[in-house]
Amino acid sequence: MLKSKEKLLIFSLLSPSLLIILFIVAFPLGFSLYVSFTSYSLLTPGSMVFTGLDNYISLIHDSVFWGSLKNTVIFLTIAINVEFFLGLGISLLLSRELKGGRVLRTISMIPMMFAPVLVGFQFKWFFNDQVGMVNNLLYTLHLVKKPVLWLINGDLAMFSILVAEIWRGTSFMIIILTAGLMSLPKDPFEAAEVDGASGFQKFRYITFPLLSPFIFIAMAIRSLDIATAFDIVRIMTGGGPAHRTELIWTYVYRLGIVDTKFGLGCAMSYVTVVISIAFAYYLFKQLLKVRG
Repeated sequence: MLKSKEKLLIFSLLSPSLLIILFIVAFPLGFSLYVSFTSYSLLTPGSMVFTGLDNYISLIHDSVFWGSLKNTVIFLTIAINVEFFLGLGISLLLSRELKGGRVLRTISMIPMMFAPVLVGFQFKWFFNDQVGMVNNLLYTLHLVKKPVLWLINGDLAMFSILVAEIWRGTSFMIIILTAGLMSLPKDPFEAAEVDGASGFQKFRYITFPLLSPFIFIAMAIRSLDIATAFDIVRIMTGGGPAHRTELIWTYVYRLGIVDTKFGLGCAMSYVTVVISIAFAYYLFKQLLKVRG
């Protein structure tokens, strides 16, 4: 047991750090939580009037909020599954003893090094209906006769931001899964070869079960990252057209900054945080089951 003098010494050493954390983290969180119960507007002086649960009730009746939540689920589901299958396929190739394999593995990391803002600008230019590379390629191949409105048509706009997110996020899957494949023991595979197992049987009964912890870690991290997507969507479509590509965090930005409804924006951000925490809790519970 620590003596009282030792406890006092430890507290005196930790108190500056605790005060800094309290000031930098706890105070803004507490203040924003209070603001979420007010009618505060950025451009209206004296508008911070306590309104109770009005902001949260208005979100329940906000069709755009539910639409942004639905879009986020669709965006997350499609992106994470495509990234997984692409990443797994490429990882199975890169984990083999290939000439120049190290160079290829390094190249596969490049998309992840780009900031989401740069990826957004890059793919916004790619899918531009007038001067974009995609439409120019389609013209060259005589596949279209008029510009395809990639970022204006609702379904095509969602497809466009999905392509950008998948391009950037697949490299993370490749890194984690390649590391997992290269760390697998060789003995089970050698025994399977002796027993005459096919390549698919080795993958199904040996590779996939042994790789499952790496798969779950990669998918959990990417799921949390995709769920908070903002930069790419904000730059490419701004949540449009008509909120067709609006995600939860782009809608928080629209409410709090664009529409200056800061109290309502804070309320939605806390609803989003609660959903994210519940989702993260579920993911890590599943991870513990996989490890157990």
